Amino acid sequence: MLFPQARIRKWDFIMACARLAPYLLKYCRNRLLTTIRFPDGVGGESFFQKNAPSFRPSWIETYRSGEIDYILLNQVPSLIWLANLAALEFHVSFHTAAEESFPTELVFDIDPSIPDFSKVVEVALLTRQVLNKLNLDGIAKTSGATGLQIYVPIEPVYTYEQTRRIGEMIARYLTEQHPALVTIERRVEKRGDKVYFDYLQHWHNKTLIAPYSPRAVPEATVSTPLQWDEVTEKLSPKTWTLHTIFSRLEEKGDLFAPIYGGERYRLDEILRFLEQHRL
Repeated sequence: MLFPQARIRKWDFIMACARLAPYLLKYCRNRLLTTIRFPDGVGGESFFQKNAPSFRPSWIETYRSGEIDYILLNQVPSLIWLANLAALEFHVSFHTAAEESFPTELVFDIDPSIPDFSKVVEVALLTRQVLNKLNLDGIAKTSGATGLQIYVPIEPVYTYEQTRRIGEMIARYLTEQHPALVTIERRVEKRGDKVYFDYLQHWHNKTLIAPYSPRAVPEATVSTPLQWDEVTEKLSPKTWTLHTIFSRLEEKGDLFAPIYGGERYRLDEILRFLEQHRL
């Protein structure tokens, strides 16, 4: 039993991954994959796996970056093979293998310091207000664990160093405008009850949970894209699970679809502003 509380056996998990594949693989395609494997299920020992195992089938696609042979999660059989290895979470890079220096989105990870998700919602909405003032917009998704993430689709022509400057500007603005609510303090013990606004995760060789990836928590939650009118104090990251995500997909379709075929923003004006003001 991979998820005892949710009553999900390995076979159930493999079948759920097969059903999620049309949505999960879209974002994962050609990105560097890190999985978290739980051979004995949730609650048992786990480990991160970046390097493709030596016993992988010949048809598993890989890409070498530095000293690591990453799996490229491009095909349904690859996903099924990983699910059978009890890879319960799929984390991917912010860039594709073809363009390692250029992220495809500007991404913010918003996490609570205490069990109060309404504060995470508040910070996400404030972040969107800032983005709109910069003539940008993004798509929010639950992490499936405790937080929310916002993806802003950008032209993949800006380096991580450039996007870091914009992320830091937004982060510092939010902490200055809402000092009792938002923090960029990395040490958990020093955050108090503030919401952690993580702009640093968006970087070379780092990853974030993929849209529609399951999470290795007792409820078997799924990282789920949202409509902005769903981002309210009633929102919970525990709502959508491997039991409930499919009825949502039937009702709403792929809410992450604009990332693939929608507008991609230019950041030139923002970068010029930062340069002119030496920010």
